[in-house]
Amino acid sequence: MRPIGTRYTNVHDPAPSRLSYRLMRFMLTPLLRRLVFYGIPGFVLSLAVGLYFADEEHRENLRAFADDVHRSIIERPEFMVSAVQILGAGSTLEEDIREVLPVNFPISSFSLDVQEMRKILVELDPVADASLQVRDGILFIDVSERKPAFVWRKRDGLELLDETGHYVRSITARMDYPDLPLVAGEGADKNIAEARALLTSATPLVDRLRGLIYVGERRWDLALDRNQRILLPAEGAVQALEKVLIFNDTQELLDRAISVVDMRLSERPTLRLADGTSSMLLRQIKSSGADQ
Repeated sequence: MRPIGTRYTNVHDPAPSRLSYRLMRFMLTPLLRRLVFYGIPGFVLSLAVGLYFADEEHRENLRAFADDVHRSIIERPEFMVSAVQILGAGSTLEEDIREVLPVNFPISSFSLDVQEMRKILVELDPVADASLQVRDGILFIDVSERKPAFVWRKRDGLELLDETGHYVRSITARMDYPDLPLVAGEGADKNIAEARALLTSATPLVDRLRGLIYVGERRWDLALDRNQRILLPAEGAVQALEKVLIFNDTQELLDRAISVVDMRLSERPTLRLADGTSSMLLRQIKSSGADQ
């Protein structure tokens, strides 16, 4: 035992110093704790990964591994498409479709861009619409083919048009489609709706009708057999044709030796006689029209 009255020297004070206390409090702040436990390890890990993939060979190995995993999934047998079946298309159109589709079979269904393929198909002139679907390892292509409704005679050849005036395909001979009505003239394809209306009204003349001619890209003429022609106005062509049909029913106008019925001025129809026909016939027609 120490004697009473002995003084202690070099006794360690357990209380922290002011600096140590402040440092301990700083270490307990949330921001620093996150930095120590997450930030520094994350930085070290990122640095290690970056140094590893700085090597081109390492990057190539990773890409090859990822490609192998990807192929092993998408090329499973249940995902493979081995053939294509085209529905609703003629033999010529089917050949065109097989030629334009950028697909080599077999192919994974994940590699088929159906929307892009449909876009390619509907850009074909004979195709009105198309739908694509994969079932049981087969790509089904259902095509709505444009139906030829008119033969269009142009300066550089013959073309088929559908009922809307859309181009279908070119042909070499008019007699390949003798049942289709013939239209001629520049711009006729853009006015097919009016041509259809005229054909509907001209039903009584269907056996004599040779074609419709679009003149000056503004109006129609009807060409009949025996070198007869009906000239129609740019406006009200159907009504003008119906007047001619009424005259024909009442006066047998088109059975006479008349080469042209000019209805471009509907209120003043003009008749042109065939060569060698006397003017007496014209006066008879006019007088009979006045009696009506």
